[in-house]
Amino acid sequence: MKNTIILASDHAGFELKGAIKAFLEGKGYQTLDVGAHTYNEQDDYPEFMAAAAMKVASDMSGETKAVILGGSGEGEAIVANRFPGVRAVVYYGGTTANGHSADDIIKLSRQHNNANVLSLGARFMDAEIACDAVELWLNTPFSDEERHKRRIQEIDNLE
Repeated sequence: MKNTIILASDHAGFELKGAIKAFLEGKGYQTLDVGAHTYNEQDDYPEFMAAAAMKVASDMSGETKAVILGGSGEGEAIVANRFPGVRAVVYYGGTTANGHSADDIIKLSRQHNNANVLSLGARFMDAEIACDAVELWLNTPFSDEERHKRRIQEIDNLE
C-alpha cells in the first residue's frame, strides 16, 4: 500500500484540493484531509497548513508527505516551514529560464532537498498541471548523495 498523503487548503485551493484528492486516491494513495472541510471564502490558511505540517513533523521516519494549497502557495509554505523537519517548496507550474523545464523544479526539490511538503499556488494552475506536478513530486526520490544529506542536516540544526 502507498503512503498516506496529507492534504490541506484554504478557500483559494479548496476546489483544486478536491481534484488532487480524487487523483491521488485513483492512483492508490490514501489521503488525510486536515482542512478546510467546507468552502468559506473568509477562512485563514495558517491553521490548516499548521495541521498538515504537524503531521509531517511528527513522523520520525521522514516518510510522511503533504500537499498544501492556497492562492499563491507562498504563505502556506512559510507556515509549514516553521515546523522542525518540514521542508516545504512552492510550485506554480509554467516554464523556467535557461533551458530548464518546470518539471526540473519539482525533481530538484525532491532530489536535492528531500522536500516533504509541496505547496501549490492554486491561482496559477489548473487541475491537470497540479496533478501532474504532484505525481512527479511523489515519484521522484531523494538522491541520497552525501552533500545533500549534509545540507539537510545543516538546515535541521539551525536555531
